[in-house]
Amino acid sequence: METVRPCGCKGIRSCLLCEAEYKIAKPNLRDYFKKCSSYVYCPHCKKSWPGWDVDLYKTHPDHQGTAIEFPGVYIKLDFLSPYEIKTLIDALEEIPWEVSQSGRRKQNFGPKCNFKKKKVQLGSFDGFPKSTQFVQQKFSAIPVLNNFQTIEQCTLEYDPIRGASIDPHIDDCWIWGERIVTVNVMGDSVLTMSPYHGSDTKYNLKSLAEYSTTCKDLQFDTRNKNECNESMIIRLPMPEGSLMVLYGAARYKWEHCVLREDVKSRRICLAYRELTPPYLSGSANNEKIKELLKRASIFR
Repeated sequence: METVRPCGCKGIRSCLLCEAEYKIAKPNLRDYFKKCSSYVYCPHCKKSWPGWDVDLYKTHPDHQGTAIEFPGVYIKLDFLSPYEIKTLIDALEEIPWEVSQSGRRKQNFGPKCNFKKKKVQLGSFDGFPKSTQFVQQKFSAIPVLNNFQTIEQCTLEYDPIRGASIDPHIDDCWIWGERIVTVNVMGDSVLTMSPYHGSDTKYNLKSLAEYSTTCKDLQFDTRNKNECNESMIIRLPMPEGSLMVLYGAARYKWEHCVLREDVKSRRICLAYRELTPPYLSGSANNEKIKELLKRASIFR
């Protein structure tokens, strides 16, 4: 169904509401992933341990099995204090919500991007909400976010009643930069990582050749047809108040998703994006990008 449904879903995206109304059969991704070798990432020892239940990280240091490395992930537990969480939730509830796909609602602050045509429109973007400024200010204490300049801030609400989720994907690589930041404001959840075996024509991965200094060795092989039970799943904990940064291989070589089964209560998160190095380096000669950077420094 290519038309936008009343719930906000369109195309292959669906939620429990439109699946029931339009009799849409959605494959159970969780069952598919459960056939894989699964590991849970521990933010304390920064290793991934065999298992599916994400609460396994809480058993640190008494892990079981043999750990594997999973580079390109930074998780800061308790990034937000309980007071900051309450303050932020109260502030976000004052901002109008828009319906989004897959059972979600959103509040978007940033430019309008056409990833297929590679065009950017500033539109009505004129800065970020003043009430959320303290979150971006806290980034300065995180070494992996050195010189991170937010260009897009998107609030996402996941409603379990609507079966909210987000399908496996890699964030576009033409304009969004090398660090993907998520602040989990309300509700515990999980980010499930699955290896990407597709072509570099998808997600604008070809753009990496123009700027990436850390991922030159990444290969995207369309011939790789591994069955799921020969693949590997990494489960990343996203407890309430935590911060997560994806970069390097985790950013570019793995798809990430949120399974509807992992949304057990209302979840609110803030997603932050930066520009790619070519955009930043060319800003001096590009009036539109110069204006975008100016607006992205404003809090109203």
